[in-house]
Formats: sequence, C-alpha cells, structure tokens
Amino acid sequence: MSAVVDSHGHGHEHHDHHGGYSGIMRWITTTNHKDIGTLYLWFSFIMFMTGGAMAMVIRLELFSPGLQWVDPDFFNQMTTMHGLIMVFGAIMPAFVGFANWLIPMQIGAPDMAFARMNNWSFWILPFAASLLVISFFMPGGAPGVGWTLYAPLTVQMGIGMDLTIFAVHLLGMSSIMGSINIITTILNLRAPGMTLMRMPLFCWTWLITAYLLVAAMPVLAGAVTMTLTDRHFGTTFFNAAGGGDPVLYQHIFWFFGHPEVYIIALPAFGVISQVIPAFSRKPLFGYASMVYATSAIAILSFIVWAHHMYTVGMPVTGQLFFMYATTLIAVPTGVKVFNWVATMWKGALSFETPMLFAIGFLFLFTLGGFTGLVLSLAAVDIQLHDTYYVVAHFHYVMAIGAVFAGFAGVYFWLPKWTGRMYDEALGKWHFWLSTIFINITFFVQHFSGLAGMPRRIPDYPLMFETWNKISSIGAFGFGLSQLLFLYIVLKAIRSGEKAKDKQWEGADSLEWTHLPTPVPYHSFETQPVLK
Repeated sequence: MSAVVDSHGHGHEHHDHHGGYSGIMRWITTTNHKDIGTLYLWFSFIMFMTGGAMAMVIRLELFSPGLQWVDPDFFNQMTTMHGLIMVFGAIMPAFVGFANWLIPMQIGAPDMAFARMNNWSFWILPFAASLLVISFFMPGGAPGVGWTLYAPLTVQMGIGMDLTIFAVHLLGMSSIMGSINIITTILNLRAPGMTLMRMPLFCWTWLITAYLLVAAMPVLAGAVTMTLTDRHFGTTFFNAAGGGDPVLYQHIFWFFGHPEVYIIALPAFGVISQVIPAFSRKPLFGYASMVYATSAIAILSFIVWAHHMYTVGMPVTGQLFFMYATTLIAVPTGVKVFNWVATMWKGALSFETPMLFAIGFLFLFTLGGFTGLVLSLAAVDIQLHDTYYVVAHFHYVMAIGAVFAGFAGVYFWLPKWTGRMYDEALGKWHFWLSTIFINITFFVQHFSGLAGMPRRIPDYPLMFETWNKISSIGAFGFGLSQLLFLYIVLKAIRSGEKAKDKQWEGADSLEWTHLPTPVPYHSFETQPVLK
C-alpha cells in the first residue's frame, strides 16, 4: 500500500489493483480487468484442449467402420460433451477474455463498470465446467443426447443430465453477468471524445453481442428448466402423452441457439476488424456500414431459428418464411466480407501471423457462410439435415471461423498483454499446420454428408470409409498443432524478446487508426481525472 494525496490535498491509503494479495489469492480475489481477461483466456484454452480430446475420441472411433474403441453410449456422451464444452467452455469465454482485456483500454475506461461482478462471472465457470466433467462419473454416465439436449432423450438420462442442466444454468448466469458488465462499461465509461461511432469495432461487436446474450440465455435457461421439471416433477412440457410436444423444445432451444451462433461469430468479426486494418496500414473500409451490418445480423438472428427444424413437419408457409429470413442474413454478412476485402485493397499489406489467421478466417468463414446459404434452402436442407454436410458447415463457421479469429487476436495483442514478442517463425508454422489440417478434417465431411452419412453415429457403412479416414488424420494433426500454440505462448511469456512500443509499426488497433476523424486529444486535458 502507498499513501496517495488526492487533488484536494487529503492523503488516503491506496490499495494496489489486486487488493494487496499476492500469489494464488491475487487471482482468486482480483477485480482487475486484465487479470480477469487472462483468467478467461487460460480457462478457455484448457477447455479447448479438453473438448479437443473428446473430438479425438470421436475421430478415433470413426477412423474405421465397425465398433472399435468405445461403446456407442460413450460415443454419444463424447459428442454431447464435446459440443457443450467447445461452445460454452472454449469459444465464448475466450472472447469474453478479449472483451475484459481490451474494452476498457479501447474506450479509455479505468476498468470494467462492475469489478466485483466481473470476478464472480469468471469464477462461476470452473465450477460449471467441473459439473460437466463430473457427470461422466455418475451412474449412467454423462448424457448422450447431443449438445442440443433434445427431448425426449433428456427425460430418460441418469443424474448426469441433472448436473448438465445445472452447469448450463451456471454458464448462462456467467454470460449474463459478463454482458451486463460490458453493456454498462461501454455505455457509461467511455473517455471524453470517444463517441459511440468512434469506438473500435471490437467494442461495437461486443456491445451488440452482450445484448444478444441478455436476450437469448434466459431462453435456454427456460428450456432446460422445463426439461428438469419434466424429469422430476411430473410436468409434460415435452411429452405428447400429457398434452406437451417434443417439437416445442426444439423451438425454444433454437430461439436461443441461433442467436448463440452469432454470439460466437460477432466478437470474432470484431477481432478481424481490428487486425485487417492494422496489417493493411489503412483505416477500416466502411466503418458505419460495419456497425449497421453487425446490428442487422443481430436483429435477424432472432427470426431465423426454425431453419434448424425444416424436417419437423412445419407448414410450407413457415418453411418459406424461415428460408427467406435466413437468406437475408447473407446481405449484412456479405457487406462485412466486402468491407474486409476492400480494407486490404491497395493497402501496404504485411503478412505476420495475426494477418495470416485473419485472412484464413476470411476465406474459411466465407466458405462456411456459403454452405450455410445452401442449407438455408428448405428443399436442399431436407435432404442434408442431420448429415455430415451440416457438421462440415457449422465447423467451418465455429471451429474455423471463431477459433482462427481467436488465434489472430492472441498473436495480435500478446505483445500488448505481456510486453513480450512471440516467435514469428513458429507462429507461421502454427498457422500453416492449423489451416492445412483443419481443412483436411472438415472439407471432406461435405462429401460424406452429400453421400448421406448421418451425424452422431459411432459406426457407418463401408462406403464412407475413405473420407472418414482422411477426416480423422486431419483432426489428429490439428489437435497436435495446438500444442505448438501452447509452446509459442509460454515461450513468449517466459523468454520472448521485449515488444516495441509500437509493435505493429504504428498500426496498433489501440491507437484508433480506424477513426473517420481524429480524436480531439485536447478534450482529455480539460476533463477532471478519473479517480
């Protein structure tokens, strides 16, 4: 502690930002947005490797036809937990980690608005994750019902299902608290002169994402609570025998589930919108149109949910509505892709690791978007529903889109976070290995799907063997490549060379290079200093 004299000349005791603790207590009690951002990022990486290990089990079993390594029940548990852990444990916390680190710095705020709540919203996560993992050791094992937790399958599962429901509640609580914090911080704590339309785009995408989370997470909470009462309290929300409807579950789940896809994608868009201008050495093309496109995607995401349900026996008029609404999302998404490409057009491009991952994102996310456009057409989707074509599509969007954006962000901001530079040559190796192997993994799944291979099966006819072998080899290669990423990050933290003040040659996104007009710096001097 140190005595500080404030502007009125009164001395007062001043705590350092971790409350004066050191060691493990510093991390448990911290209210510092940077520490909490770091905790989120490490937690998400641990979950990424955990969910990845489950994917390895899935790909090992599918390497050859026939039942080899695990029994079908365990295989189903793997697909369920792989999905839940990757979505709620790996991707979402990673981007919340970025938000915690960057939003206060990008808007000139001293910290997040609710620092204690920020700490709490992180520390809920390890407990939620451990509930998911503990469910494997319960009688009957973890639920093997797919990450979507469809009724009526969920009614027959053992106690592992209840732990999973509780975990989903906790994960939702964490997300909602984090979102309230982000919304309040962005709306109330911006520095003088930092108007909404001057914020870095990463702040915009997270502001919009936070509203999506606040709107969508309670819907998921409702769905799993109804599942819980169906299981234990004799309600029949999803049981036709008691006047309920299992399709009702799907409507409620996907009313959450489709916005969830954009909850994952929008922060990724924000990261890419910082990285591409930096390595193009010019401002982002069409800043305002990017803000409006992001908002349009968010609004449309709430009126397309039943495109996941073309096969449930919807009226044709319903199918048409959801088809048109879904194809409409291609417009603002296309605006974004156009703007990213236009930003690079005639720029002074350089291809450091963050830029490589950003360009990889651009290609592969766009490919995933196109296969999504294909699936939006009801007549096509009815043929391809629940095949590996769908698996390939959403992994291009989420496993490649979101994860590549995350890698781009880590490499881009690591010098700012740690003061040290990563090994550029190893970073490029990580990019090329990841890109080659993940395409080997998922591109061939389009072919399996078009040939009719269903999702979530532990065994398959001989005709699908070749593509599955290729896919499994790609998956193991991608998984091993992430150990290289871990090595690169640890090496940078421990012994990386000191980062320069302007590591990316005056193109650091935190210098607001994207701004349509210069920030009036003089306005900072006339304002009272935040205490």
